[in-house]
Amino acid sequence: MNVAITGAAGTVGREALLALCGHEVTPITHRDHDELEGPTLDVTDREAFADALDGQDALVHLAGNASPDADWDGVFESNIGGTHNAYEAARRNDLDRVVFASSNHAVQMHNVADPAEPESMREEARAVRPDDPTRPDSYYGVSKVAAEALGDFYADRHGIEVVNLRIGWLMDEEELRETQTADESDAARRFARAMWLSPGDCREVIQRAVDADLPESPVVAHAISWNDDRYLSLTETMRKLDYRPRDDSAEIIEG
Repeated sequence: MNVAITGAAGTVGREALLALCGHEVTPITHRDHDELEGPTLDVTDREAFADALDGQDALVHLAGNASPDADWDGVFESNIGGTHNAYEAARRNDLDRVVFASSNHAVQMHNVADPAEPESMREEARAVRPDDPTRPDSYYGVSKVAAEALGDFYADRHGIEVVNLRIGWLMDEEELRETQTADESDAARRFARAMWLSPGDCREVIQRAVDADLPESPVVAHAISWNDDRYLSLTETMRKLDYRPRDDSAEIIEG
Protein backbone atom coordinates (compact mmCIF):
# COMPACT_ATOMS: atom_id res chain seq x y z
CA MET A 1 0.00 0.00 0.00
CA ASN A 2 1.19 3.52 -0.76
CA VAL A 3 0.79 5.70 2.33
CA ALA A 4 1.51 9.42 2.61
CA ILE A 5 2.27 10.96 6.01
CA THR A 6 1.96 14.69 6.58
CA GLY A 7 3.92 16.10 9.49
CA ALA A 8 6.36 13.24 8.99
CA ALA A 9 9.22 15.15 10.63
CA GLY A 10 7.31 15.66 13.88
CA THR A 11 7.37 13.56 17.03
CA VAL A 12 4.34 11.46 16.09
CA GLY A 13 5.39 11.51 12.44
CA ARG A 14 8.70 9.82 13.24
CA GLU A 15 6.86 7.01 15.01
CA ALA A 16 4.44 6.73 12.07
CA LEU A 17 7.37 6.25 9.69
CA LEU A 18 8.60 3.35 11.82
CA ALA A 19 5.11 1.92 12.22
CA LEU A 20 4.44 1.83 8.49
CA CYS A 21 7.83 0.59 7.29
CA GLY A 22 6.09 -2.37 5.65
CA HIS A 23 4.35 0.00 3.22
CA GLU A 24 5.60 2.30 0.50
CA VAL A 25 5.65 5.50 2.55
CA THR A 26 5.85 9.06 1.24
CA PRO A 27 6.80 11.56 3.97
CA ILE A 28 5.36 15.04 3.48
CA THR A 29 6.97 17.85 5.44
CA HIS A 30 6.67 21.60 5.80
CA ARG A 31 10.32 22.15 4.93
CA ASP A 32 13.25 20.11 3.65
CA HIS A 33 14.81 17.49 5.89
CA ASP A 34 17.96 15.79 4.66
CA GLU A 35 16.95 12.37 5.94
CA LEU A 36 13.39 12.46 4.57
CA GLU A 37 12.79 12.21 0.85
CA GLY A 38 9.36 13.48 -0.11
CA PRO A 39 7.32 16.54 -1.03
CA THR A 40 7.56 19.72 0.99
CA LEU A 41 4.45 21.87 1.17
CA ASP A 42 2.22 24.00 3.33
CA VAL A 43 -1.04 22.19 4.04
CA THR A 44 -2.90 25.43 3.28
CA ASP A 45 -1.81 25.04 -0.39
CA ARG A 46 -4.66 22.93 -1.75
CA GLU A 47 -3.22 22.32 -5.21
CA ALA A 48 0.19 21.32 -3.91
CA PHE A 49 -1.50 18.97 -1.44
CA ALA A 50 -3.52 17.34 -4.22
CA ASP A 51 -0.40 16.89 -6.34
CA ALA A 52 1.46 15.30 -3.45
CA LEU A 53 -1.19 12.58 -3.00
CA ASP A 54 -1.06 11.42 -6.59
CA GLY A 55 -0.65 7.63 -6.58
CA GLN A 56 -1.35 7.21 -2.87
CA ASP A 57 -3.79 4.74 -1.31
CA ALA A 58 -3.99 6.20 2.20
CA LEU A 59 -3.08 9.34 4.11
CA VAL A 60 -2.00 9.74 7.72
CA HIS A 61 -2.63 13.42 8.36
CA LEU A 62 -0.52 14.62 11.29
CA ALA A 63 0.41 18.13 10.15
CA GLY A 64 -0.87 21.24 11.88
CA ASN A 65 -0.41 23.47 14.90
CA ALA A 66 -0.10 21.10 17.86
CA SER A 67 -0.10 23.65 20.69
CA PRO A 68 -3.01 23.62 23.18
CA ASP A 69 -2.05 27.24 23.90
CA ALA A 70 -2.50 28.40 20.29
CA ASP A 71 -4.89 31.25 19.58
CA TRP A 72 -7.67 31.13 16.99
CA ASP A 73 -5.53 32.54 14.18
CA GLY A 74 -2.89 29.97 15.02
CA VAL A 75 -5.17 26.98 14.38
CA PHE A 76 -7.78 28.18 11.89
CA GLU A 77 -5.88 27.94 8.61
CA SER A 78 -3.49 25.11 9.42
CA ASN A 79 -5.73 22.80 11.46
CA ILE A 80 -9.16 23.41 9.95
CA GLY A 81 -8.32 24.70 6.49
CA GLY A 82 -5.38 22.32 6.18
CA THR A 83 -7.52 19.33 7.11
CA HIS A 84 -10.15 20.37 4.57
CA ASN A 85 -7.38 20.44 1.98
CA ALA A 86 -6.26 16.99 3.10
CA TYR A 87 -9.70 15.53 2.51
CA GLU A 88 -10.12 17.34 -0.79
CA ALA A 89 -6.75 15.99 -1.93
CA ALA A 90 -7.79 12.50 -0.80
CA ARG A 91 -11.07 12.75 -2.68
CA ARG A 92 -9.46 14.05 -5.87
CA ASN A 93 -6.94 11.21 -5.82
CA ASP A 94 -9.44 8.47 -4.87
CA LEU A 95 -7.66 7.51 -1.67
CA ASP A 96 -9.21 4.64 0.26
CA ARG A 97 -8.50 5.85 3.79
CA VAL A 98 -7.53 8.91 5.82
CA VAL A 99 -6.22 8.56 9.37
CA PHE A 100 -6.58 11.94 11.03
CA ALA A 101 -4.59 12.92 14.10
CA SER A 102 -7.23 14.28 16.42
CA SER A 103 -6.53 14.85 20.10
CA ASN A 104 -7.62 14.21 23.67
CA HIS A 105 -8.17 17.98 23.80
CA ALA A 106 -11.35 17.49 21.77
CA VAL A 107 -12.96 16.06 24.93
CA GLN A 108 -10.70 17.19 27.78
CA MET A 109 -13.19 19.69 29.24
CA HIS A 110 -15.22 16.73 30.53
CA ASN A 111 -12.56 16.21 33.18
CA VAL A 112 -10.37 19.29 33.33
CA ALA A 113 -9.43 20.36 36.85
CA ASP A 114 -8.97 24.02 35.93
CA PRO A 115 -10.50 25.43 32.71
CA ALA A 116 -7.60 27.88 32.50
CA GLU A 117 -5.14 24.95 32.57
CA PRO A 118 -6.19 22.50 29.83
CA GLU A 119 -3.51 19.96 30.69
CA SER A 120 -4.94 19.20 34.11
CA MET A 121 -7.34 16.50 35.29
CA ARG A 122 -9.72 16.36 38.23
CA GLU A 123 -9.50 13.48 40.68
CA GLU A 124 -12.92 11.92 40.08
CA ALA A 125 -12.68 11.80 36.30
CA ARG A 126 -15.59 10.30 34.42
CA ALA A 127 -15.03 7.77 31.66
CA VAL A 128 -15.26 9.26 28.17
CA ARG A 129 -16.15 7.11 25.19
CA PRO A 130 -15.72 8.05 21.53
CA ASP A 131 -19.45 8.58 21.04
CA ASP A 132 -19.77 10.98 23.99
CA PRO A 133 -20.29 14.65 23.08
CA THR A 134 -17.11 16.56 22.30
CA ARG A 135 -16.04 19.17 24.86
CA PRO A 136 -12.92 20.96 23.66
CA ASP A 137 -10.71 22.70 26.21
CA SER A 138 -8.99 25.22 23.91
CA TYR A 139 -8.99 26.68 20.41
CA TYR A 140 -6.71 23.78 19.55
CA GLY A 141 -9.36 21.38 20.80
CA VAL A 142 -12.03 23.23 18.84
CA SER A 143 -9.97 22.85 15.68
CA LYS A 144 -9.78 19.10 16.25
CA VAL A 145 -13.54 18.86 16.73
CA ALA A 146 -14.07 20.75 13.47
CA ALA A 147 -11.58 18.53 11.66
CA GLU A 148 -13.28 15.38 12.99
CA ALA A 149 -16.54 16.72 11.56
CA LEU A 150 -14.84 17.20 8.19
CA GLY A 151 -13.81 13.56 8.29
CA ASP A 152 -17.37 12.50 9.10
CA PHE A 153 -18.60 14.52 6.13
CA TYR A 154 -16.12 13.05 3.67
CA ALA A 155 -16.82 9.53 4.94
CA ASP A 156 -20.57 9.95 4.53
CA ARG A 157 -20.60 12.00 1.33
CA HIS A 158 -17.63 10.56 -0.55
CA GLY A 159 -17.14 7.08 0.91
CA ILE A 160 -13.60 7.63 2.20
CA GLU A 161 -12.69 5.36 5.10
CA VAL A 162 -11.91 7.68 8.00
CA VAL A 163 -10.26 7.07 11.36
CA ASN A 164 -10.32 10.02 13.75
CA LEU A 165 -7.52 9.03 16.10
CA ARG A 166 -7.60 11.00 19.36
CA ILE A 167 -3.95 10.90 20.25
CA GLY A 168 -2.81 11.33 23.83
CA TRP A 169 0.57 12.63 24.98
CA LEU A 170 3.44 10.89 23.22
CA MET A 171 6.48 10.75 25.50
CA ASP A 172 9.31 8.35 26.15
CA GLU A 173 9.73 6.96 29.66
CA GLU A 174 12.16 9.61 30.83
CA GLU A 175 9.92 12.44 29.62
CA LEU A 176 6.98 10.84 31.44
CA ARG A 177 8.97 10.70 34.68
CA GLU A 178 9.87 14.37 34.30
CA THR A 179 6.16 15.31 34.28
CA GLN A 180 5.87 13.91 37.80
CA THR A 181 8.26 16.41 39.37
CA ALA A 182 7.32 18.59 42.33
CA ASP A 183 7.14 21.63 40.04
CA GLU A 184 3.87 20.35 38.55
CA SER A 185 0.45 20.42 40.21
CA ASP A 186 -1.23 17.17 41.21
CA ALA A 187 -3.81 17.77 38.49
CA ALA A 188 -1.10 18.23 35.85
CA ARG A 189 0.74 15.10 36.96
CA ARG A 190 -2.52 13.17 36.86
CA PHE A 191 -3.21 14.39 33.32
CA ALA A 192 0.22 13.22 32.13
CA ARG A 193 -0.27 9.77 33.65
CA ALA A 194 -3.73 9.47 32.10
CA MET A 195 -2.78 10.67 28.63
CA TRP A 196 0.56 8.95 28.19
CA LEU A 197 1.12 7.28 24.85
CA SER A 198 4.35 5.32 24.73
CA PRO A 199 6.37 5.23 21.50
CA GLY A 200 5.67 1.51 21.11
CA ASP A 201 1.93 1.90 21.59
CA CYS A 202 1.97 4.91 19.27
CA ARG A 203 3.45 2.80 16.49
CA GLU A 204 0.95 0.04 17.19
CA VAL A 205 -2.15 2.22 17.05
CA ILE A 206 -1.07 4.04 13.89
CA GLN A 207 -0.28 0.78 12.13
CA ARG A 208 -3.65 -0.63 13.13
CA ALA A 209 -5.46 2.55 12.07
CA VAL A 210 -3.98 2.19 8.59
CA ASP A 211 -4.29 -1.59 8.17
CA ALA A 212 -7.35 -2.71 10.16
CA ASP A 213 -10.52 -3.81 8.41
CA LEU A 214 -12.93 -1.17 9.66
CA PRO A 215 -16.36 -2.33 10.85
CA GLU A 216 -17.75 1.08 9.92
CA SER A 217 -16.65 4.54 8.80
CA PRO A 218 -15.98 6.97 10.27
CA VAL A 219 -14.33 5.48 13.34
CA VAL A 220 -13.39 7.62 16.36
CA ALA A 221 -10.71 5.93 18.44
CA HIS A 222 -8.75 6.94 21.51
CA ALA A 223 -4.98 6.48 21.28
CA ILE A 224 -3.32 6.27 24.68
CA SER A 225 -1.44 3.55 26.53
CA TRP A 226 -2.94 1.09 29.01
CA ASN A 227 -2.67 3.57 31.87
CA ASP A 228 -4.19 2.95 35.29
CA ASP A 229 -5.17 6.64 35.45
CA ARG A 230 -6.81 6.81 32.01
CA TYR A 231 -10.35 8.09 31.54
CA LEU A 232 -10.48 7.77 27.76
CA SER A 233 -12.08 4.45 26.90
CA LEU A 234 -9.88 2.08 24.88
CA THR A 235 -12.56 -0.55 24.39
CA GLU A 236 -13.63 0.84 21.04
CA THR A 237 -10.05 1.20 19.79
CA MET A 238 -9.35 -2.40 20.72
CA ARG A 239 -12.51 -3.75 19.11
CA LYS A 240 -12.56 -1.65 15.95
CA LEU A 241 -8.83 -1.41 15.25
CA ASP A 242 -7.58 -4.52 17.08
CA TYR A 243 -5.26 -2.26 19.10
CA ARG A 244 -3.40 -4.01 21.92
CA PRO A 245 -1.61 -1.45 24.15
CA ARG A 246 1.19 -2.82 26.30
CA ASP A 247 2.46 0.05 28.42
CA ASP A 248 1.15 1.66 31.63
CA SER A 249 2.35 4.98 33.00
CA ALA A 250 1.93 3.74 36.57
CA GLU A 251 4.41 0.90 36.03
CA ILE A 252 6.98 3.31 34.57
CA ILE A 253 6.65 5.86 37.38
CA GLU A 254 6.49 3.34 40.21
CA GLY A 255 9.25 1.24 38.69
